[in-house]
Amino acid sequence: MTAPSSTVSATSRDGTTSTSDQNTSVSTNPSTTSSPESDPTADFVGDVAVNDHKPTTAELAKVEDTLVLAADGSSRPFKSLYSGEGVAKRVMVIFVRHFLCGNCQEYLRTLTRAVTPDSLLSLPVPTFITIIGCGRPELIPMYIEATGCPFPIYADPSRKLYDSLGMTRTLTLGPKPEYMRISLLTAMVTSVVQGLRQGTGATKAGDVKQVGGEFLFEDGVVTWCHRMRNTRDHAEVPKLRLVMGLDGAEKEEEKEKETSTEERTPARLRKRDSSAGAGVAASRKRWSTSLSRALSTRRSASPRGLETNRGGEQGGQSVAVA
Repeated sequence: MTAPSSTVSATSRDGTTSTSDQNTSVSTNPSTTSSPESDPTADFVGDVAVNDHKPTTAELAKVEDTLVLAADGSSRPFKSLYSGEGVAKRVMVIFVRHFLCGNCQEYLRTLTRAVTPDSLLSLPVPTFITIIGCGRPELIPMYIEATGCPFPIYADPSRKLYDSLGMTRTLTLGPKPEYMRISLLTAMVTSVVQGLRQGTGATKAGDVKQVGGEFLFEDGVVTWCHRMRNTRDHAEVPKLRLVMGLDGAEKEEEKEKETSTEERTPARLRKRDSSAGAGVAASRKRWSTSLSRALSTRRSASPRGLETNRGGEQGGQSVAVA
């Protein structure tokens, strides 16, 4: 099976690296590929040599009018997804592979569990997510049902956006990512079943070798991007949350709460200690007063007082004790 011309870097088990600018042959011989038994973190070795350089304004200008298709077949220019009236200030555009890719479907399921539209729109800088696949728009309803994705999904069957924004083609599977909650076998079986249900529509799912990436647009320019090196190399969900400011905002809020708690707690303790101290002082004062009175009473009834009284009686006079 032969892939179109692209620069590919493949790393072997002994550490050697080979590159080719010609058509790259993908071997399906099990002896030349790794297996889960030999390396539990990877199924194949070798990633497409791409970079994460942000597209320039000039490069974006060349594709901003490229049409993307909605599920109902309507079209709109690519630029309208990340700029213009009614669009969030920041938009994360996620390019997925073909619409029957079980890996990308699992990626969106994991993303959906971790990120909601409301959480994005409530950020200090309102943010949103848009999905683009390389298949026909007729398969978008199936894709939404399979992933439960609440974000808008569009199609670029021409793959012009993929090509112009530096995304490439490969069948390399790569290491198992954190977002994969299901096994490779389950993902493959799910894809096959979906394809059978679609009948001839399965041929419209898109180029199986096309890989995608993630691009964060802000004020019409790309401020961050990640291009897939293999068929499972989407940016991990925690990374997306951090880039979009979700985790940063939540951590800052937690920090403010902790700081506020620390500021309030000593004050409460000081107030409590002060109240307790005042109570103890008042009790001591009352006890001291009572003790003084008791001692004064005992002195009045002492033998000295009695002797004085006796002397007064003997002299026939009453003696007043001052």
